[in-house]
Amino acid sequence: MLKFYFHPTPNPMKVALFLAESGLEYQLVAVDTLKGEQHAPAFTAINPNGKLPAIDDNGTVVFDSNAILLYLAEKTNTFLGKPEERGQILSWLMFIASGLGPYSGQAVHFQKAAPEEIPYAINRYRREAERHYQVIDKQLENSEFIVGDSYTIVDIAAWGWIDRFIPVLGDGALEQYPNLNRWFNAINSRPAVAQARAINKDIAFKSEMDDEALKALYPQNYDA
Repeated sequence: MLKFYFHPTPNPMKVALFLAESGLEYQLVAVDTLKGEQHAPAFTAINPNGKLPAIDDNGTVVFDSNAILLYLAEKTNTFLGKPEERGQILSWLMFIASGLGPYSGQAVHFQKAAPEEIPYAINRYRREAERHYQVIDKQLENSEFIVGDSYTIVDIAAWGWIDRFIPVLGDGALEQYPNLNRWFNAINSRPAVAQARAINKDIAFKSEMDDEALKALYPQNYDA
């Protein structure tokens, strides 16, 4: 059975949503990143980068959320759009992987988690996150979904990060992007989203952002 290595953060939540949408059977393997379990040899043997999510599909190991989405979509032949849209599917997946995701994450880090306020960094990452939102909003002017007229892994990938718009840009910020706001509300109302949100209801992940958690999340900031 497929093993899904999970922590309830944006990138793993994309995969949780795909699994809920597709109905694929899987075994959930909790990896508590605030306890540093992502650095344990048992997990780095799955993902040498020590990040979540990852999957082990009966010996086929895939890490990085967008790679997992593409792998699972091809495995199940679902949420891939039309054959002629493959170029756009790949382009928007990479846009999310290299733009929306990391810049949103860094915007949150420098606004919420950095030990000191660095105005340049805050401005740099927040403005880029805003620009990525604008790019998607423009793309959605004349279409229901990000690529074409069907729900695809691009929408699933984008949802994982847009779902965290409040820590990225602030409460109410999505109203500045009317097309994106419409899209988000439509995706968010899907039954599979509720299923994805409940995936860890029986797992008590660590929530305290104490010294243990900070060292686990940002080991490069500490002496070895």
